[in-house]
Amino acid sequence: MIQFDKRLVSKKELKSVCGIPYTPQHIGRLEAAGKFPKRVNLGPGRVAWVLSEVDAWVSERIAERDTPSHETSF
Repeated sequence: MIQFDKRLVSKKELKSVCGIPYTPQHIGRLEAAGKFPKRVNLGPGRVAWVLSEVDAWVSERIAERDTPSHETSF
């Protein structure tokens, strides 16, 4: 079976497939700050992200949540 290590996801798929609840504008701000994976330009007006990189980003957020030093009190 072929592995799809370089599978790309669209802006829409960031929300529907990856569960990223951010607007495209916020994703752009995160990218500019180096806090989200960089997009791949596919052509005029068409971009995508590497799914494995987005998945790693989500895993990092989960790991940060589970690190005791990041706990907050309410």
